[in-house]
Amino acid sequence: MSSVITVSTNPYEGQKPGTSGLRKKVRVFLQENYTENFIQSILDANKKAIVGSTLVVGGDGRYLVKEVVDKIIKISAGNGVAKLLVGQNGILSTPAVSHIIRKYQTLGGIVLTASHNPGGINNDFGIKFNCSNGGPAPDGTTNDIYQLTTAIKEYKIVPDIKCNIDEIGVSRFKVEDREFVVEVIDSVKDYVEYMKSIFDFPKIKTLLQGSEQRKPFKVLIDSMSGVTGPYVKRIFIDELNASEGSVRRVIPLEDFGGAHPDPNLTYAADLVNEVKNGDFDFGAAFDGDGDRNMIIGRGAFFVTPSDSLAVLASQLQHIPYFQRTGVKGFARSMPTAAAVDRVAEALGKEMFQVPTGWKYFGNLMDAGRLSLCGEESFGTGSDHVREKDGLWAALAWLSVLAATGKSVEEMLVAHWQQYGRNYFTRYDYEECPSDPCNEMMQELEKKMTSAGFVGSQHSASGKTYTVALADNFSYMDPVDRSVAMKQGLRIVFEDGSRIVVRLSGTGSSGATVRLYIDSYEATDVLGDAQLMLRPLIQVALDISKLQHYTGRDAPTVIT
Repeated sequence: MSSVITVSTNPYEGQKPGTSGLRKKVRVFLQENYTENFIQSILDANKKAIVGSTLVVGGDGRYLVKEVVDKIIKISAGNGVAKLLVGQNGILSTPAVSHIIRKYQTLGGIVLTASHNPGGINNDFGIKFNCSNGGPAPDGTTNDIYQLTTAIKEYKIVPDIKCNIDEIGVSRFKVEDREFVVEVIDSVKDYVEYMKSIFDFPKIKTLLQGSEQRKPFKVLIDSMSGVTGPYVKRIFIDELNASEGSVRRVIPLEDFGGAHPDPNLTYAADLVNEVKNGDFDFGAAFDGDGDRNMIIGRGAFFVTPSDSLAVLASQLQHIPYFQRTGVKGFARSMPTAAAVDRVAEALGKEMFQVPTGWKYFGNLMDAGRLSLCGEESFGTGSDHVREKDGLWAALAWLSVLAATGKSVEEMLVAHWQQYGRNYFTRYDYEECPSDPCNEMMQELEKKMTSAGFVGSQHSASGKTYTVALADNFSYMDPVDRSVAMKQGLRIVFEDGSRIVVRLSGTGSSGATVRLYIDSYEATDVLGDAQLMLRPLIQVALDISKLQHYTGRDAPTVIT
């Protein structure tokens, strides 16, 4: 029999979860009791419900995951949790955690990830809590967790529990007068079974293998040494019989092989070049924890996340899951280009615009009002889980391509010709000094809200834009009426073009400034996005004085 030990501790400043959990440098989490404090605060935020509960635990395989899983096991035992479902080797993709919470109706889950941020001893780690609907904890819960971290005095732990998470199986422990169970589960099995119920795998398999009507469709799937590796192997190699040469970087590594596991044109350049120079019809990359995706076609034809969302919205009838459930509404984050809005209007579906953060989609899904949603930050997903889901997005694309017989580029061009095109780009300025960036946001908001700004004209490269609306975006949830304020500075011009400026909440140090540019064209749909948007980009830089405040001549990443 094991005993519960109460350990005295002191609060740490700054344990406030961001857009999706607490993310800091690994060395911050290595401070004495830093991780223990946050885990205890997560459990305490669940109040009496934690006693006798079941929780899901897993992470993206980055440095420190196994050590923190061990701490979660011991602290959960000390707080009356009845059972943990732990991914083998501590591995569970974020969408898989969401599915497992929902399938087994657990109280929630603790996800160990810093998502698309780099890993390793000198880089990032993260912890977040997902609720019983499988989605990221809402603002009310994360605020409770934060308040608890500011006043914590002790945590409860069972230090002598030893549990091997490398082997699938059930371990039972006697903790004082209670039984405590740790079940180590196959990280991949539940998720793969679910995907097979959502999509027509035989049809996708025929696409990849080829038929009398169509030559084999060659894919290259890049897990970027993140958590999706085992899922990609099980789905693409074992289920769909793709060749070994169809997948790359499918072994999860603690430091992601020294790479930045963010699926965009900059950090997934290896994939882009391989598809551009090789005989591939389709490429996809996923981030560290498996919730983000990038889609490219033959010749590395790039699909923006905003366009990806819109195309899938117009083609959901090809996916068995939606044939069963029907298609409800659509939603996007505010900075995402408005391409999907036009599909919603054409199909007569509800359309929602929410703040950045997947948690804002969950209420709409739970209320039965939302089927498909996305963020410009390479996140796409549906109401099958309550997280964005990179692998789901790739399988959705392959389903559509199998049903239509078109290439990726042909799908996009046909879509633009029907709906028009939202030219979109995002400039990221990463790890900038925080104080000047905060000052920039304050000064820009002052300028935007001053008398005369609405109606003012701004010119560059022979184009003039007239301001129609300028605000700091706020959102009232139509389901529970909760309000999120100050979600990004937004300037909308009379022609519908938009400039959005945000400080990101997903970094671990410094400030990341994101500048979003979106401009709609009804007929001129085949231009180069950077050329088409050049005048509006210059206007945005002039109005914001972004280069002055960041000290940067150019962004870190252009999408």
